[in-house]
Amino acid sequence: MSDDARPFGIVRRERIMDELRRTGSVRVSELAADLGVTELTIRRDIGRLADQGLVTRVHGGATLRSALDTSVPRDRAQSAPRFRIGMVVPSLSYYWPQVVIGARAAATEQRVQLVLRGASYAADDQRRQIESLLDGGGVHGLIVAPENLGPDGHALLEWLESLRIPVVLAERQAPAALVLRRLEWVTTDHVFGGELALRHLASLGHRRVGIVTSAQSPTSWQLRRGWFRAAEDLGIDSPIDLSASLDRVASDARGSVIETLLDEVRETATTALLIHSDPQALLVQQFAVDHDWRVPEDLAIIAYDDEVAEGGEPPLTALRPPKQHIGRRAVEVIAARLAEGPARPTERVQVVPELHVRASTAPRRG
Repeated sequence: MSDDARPFGIVRRERIMDELRRTGSVRVSELAADLGVTELTIRRDIGRLADQGLVTRVHGGATLRSALDTSVPRDRAQSAPRFRIGMVVPSLSYYWPQVVIGARAAATEQRVQLVLRGASYAADDQRRQIESLLDGGGVHGLIVAPENLGPDGHALLEWLESLRIPVVLAERQAPAALVLRRLEWVTTDHVFGGELALRHLASLGHRRVGIVTSAQSPTSWQLRRGWFRAAEDLGIDSPIDLSASLDRVASDARGSVIETLLDEVRETATTALLIHSDPQALLVQQFAVDHDWRVPEDLAIIAYDDEVAEGGEPPLTALRPPKQHIGRRAVEVIAARLAEGPARPTERVQVVPELHVRASTAPRRG
């Protein structure tokens, strides 16, 4: 069995990518010492990542390439792709670049050509971008992250179900009430994420907690379901349940919303909050600290997404959806569908998020 077929090689390269995302560059000698392997092994790993277009080799190490650069390195010689897959994501700047990185890595492994398009979170814009890919011809399948809520979202899902080519949803799923049988998906188990957040706070002694979610985000209702299910199970009060868009409003209005939130926290004796997403969590933290709240002594905070949560002061504990893995599995699922045809059972995958504990949560005193 070759090194690339072994799970250790995959895990090692993921560790290298984690370090690159954290620091922007790595050195072969340091990685070899940290991972307990030879420098030759690390150089081979970096070579493989460079062949996949994920990193740029430099003397003694590597640097991180842009997540959205879908060009193929000129020095890579490979066989023609088996399939051409269109991928439409609702953002090219937040959350989704990591999904794209994972998809591109799997596309290289699966000999799939990935054609990337960015859209907004509006159903009509998403359909327009998907139709542009279809009109261009030559696309064998689609990986998309469509709006899935409300009449517009449901209509978009039903249209995707009707297409003659296979479709895999990334970080989205169709409501069971629509009874869609062909659509496949790969998504984070955000319901479990909400439950995991509450149980972490409960383990630290918090008995009155609250949740703040992003308005119109398809993740929010899932977080709330898991959160309140765990709260009921553990007998914990959750008097605060706020839906907001703090990162999309003017600073004056934002300050007013956060001030009202913190007043409610104080009035209800709430001691901890789960806040989706990272930007909202950081805005609440910054406002609280600027107004003499201590984090985590007066208010513990968990962020959800873990895109920029580590940059808080103090760094925020966060739930991290496995974004790269979502992208990888989406490509693997659609490649298998195209290779095996309609006889293959419909596959719908859920992956568990990870809790990264940092300084914004701590055992409750008193």
